[in-house]
Amino acid sequence: MAKITVIGLGPGHAGLITRESWALMENAEHLILRTKIHPTVAALDEAGITYTTYDGYYEEAADFETLYRSIATNLLKKAEELDNLVYVVPGSPLVAERTVVLLRDMAKDTSVEVDIRPGMSFVEVMYTRLGIDPVEGLTILDALDIETLKEAPAQALIITQVYSQPIASDAKLMLMDLYPDEYEITYIHNLAMADESIRQIPLYELDRQPDLDHLTSLYIRPLTEKNA
Repeated sequence: MAKITVIGLGPGHAGLITRESWALMENAEHLILRTKIHPTVAALDEAGITYTTYDGYYEEAADFETLYRSIATNLLKKAEELDNLVYVVPGSPLVAERTVVLLRDMAKDTSVEVDIRPGMSFVEVMYTRLGIDPVEGLTILDALDIETLKEAPAQALIITQVYSQPIASDAKLMLMDLYPDEYEITYIHNLAMADESIRQIPLYELDRQPDLDHLTSLYIRPLTEKNA
């Protein structure tokens, strides 16, 4: 039976890749990364692990949904042709990873088995750094999905992949419809890396930060009468 094993590269520090995931990458006959643009890929290079990537797809796709669907479609095709196919994504396969969602859904109409292995995402590190207990409630959204919020959530809000100044600007404007302009938010960059930065900024300064990239996230505490 055709099969795709899906694993994650962790939040950015090579030491946070699971032992299972590392072993699967070492032994894979065909290893495909969604993107090489992730800090832990350097550890693969140092270990001499060979791989291909879908980075070329980013230049051709009209939008992200088309991009991710094209990747999932290609993976399913390759799985019919190749043995021991391992697909690797940044972070955890089950946290903010659209290609894995599409791959799992599209595979239902095929004979391909999709085996998703657990991995560490940035949120586990964030819980530790900020002293968050997720049992108290969290809303996690991609920056591109902020427009789905019709009101400020009652629980804390995490915004992922604030990866550019235009995205940050759009996110800021949408969030300012829900929170005061000067509301203090937590800006998080390069989590779990040597140059990790966690700092408090007013919401209106979000798009003025000099280090916005694909490893930027936000934590926004619940809005209450006391801190509104």
